[in-house]
Amino acid sequence: MLSLSTALTLAERDTLEPLSRRVSLDQRETLFSQDEPACSVFNITSGALRMYRILPDGRRQVTGFAFPGDFVGLSMLDRHAVSADALSPLTACRFDRLAFRNLLGGHPGLMMHLHEITGQELSRAKDMMMLLGRRTADEKIAAFLTGLQARYVRIGRSSVTLELPMGRLDIADHLGLTIETVSRTLSRLDRDGCILIVPGGVRLIDQPRLDRMSAH
Repeated sequence: MLSLSTALTLAERDTLEPLSRRVSLDQRETLFSQDEPACSVFNITSGALRMYRILPDGRRQVTGFAFPGDFVGLSMLDRHAVSADALSPLTACRFDRLAFRNLLGGHPGLMMHLHEITGQELSRAKDMMMLLGRRTADEKIAAFLTGLQARYVRIGRSSVTLELPMGRLDIADHLGLTIETVSRTLSRLDRDGCILIVPGGVRLIDQPRLDRMSAH
């Protein structure tokens, strides 16, 4: 996914700069909470963000993760449907939602960029529905890792070694698995030579096999 700065001309960036305010969060600090008024749009500039909602029965569902270049808070709803907190030290640009919407009317390049983002989010949502409903634990983990790699490539982190700022429980709550299943599956993929578990992440060893598993 492109960052905000690459979507704008120099003049557009100069126009946008006064509208933004830099936000810095420590690890585990909250950016916004479920059901609170949605007054701002955020563009992540560094770090990683976890988005989740608490279901009526008290369970947590991790709906996604945001990385540099990603926008959050673009929903048209008046209140946030999810909570968002930092998985690592994080910085973001905060824009007043009304001012941001007004800005879009005069900058078609930015509007087109946001349409691309919306399309990518819809595609990820469809993939998530398939991932939750049809796949085995191995296929879910493989799809998660290859999808994460693709997102890292879009922000310039082209590597077979993936940083995993989220914990095993976050992955479990994202994929509809238990933390024990996530741990067992990662260990099995490591033993089978598909991945190598390294401090802070994993290395994709057998990319073709992971791609085949992800495509099921």
